[in-house]
Amino acid sequence: MEKHSSYKHGLSRLPLYAVWNGMHYRCESTNSPAYKHYGGRGISVCEEWGDVITFYSWAIRNGYKKGLTIDRINNDGNYEPGNCRFADRKT
Repeated sequence: MEKHSSYKHGLSRLPLYAVWNGMHYRCESTNSPAYKHYGGRGISVCEEWGDVITFYSWAIRNGYKKGLTIDRINNDGNYEPGNCRFADRKT
């Protein structure tokens, strides 16, 4: 399934969709002000998470709650299941 497919998934109004979209924007768009800190450093989003439904399912199984942010455990690593968790801003 292509990353930014036009099929309707019903998730675009949920906060978790903004998390998913933000990861891709920071890592893939040179128009993002944060690109230099993410994609510009070689940080990417794993192929599996190109699909928002797959990411959504992982997030729900791994502790996502409204108000938490996605956190890369290894700051130099990619956005992928083994390197991400959800944490509050303080963490």
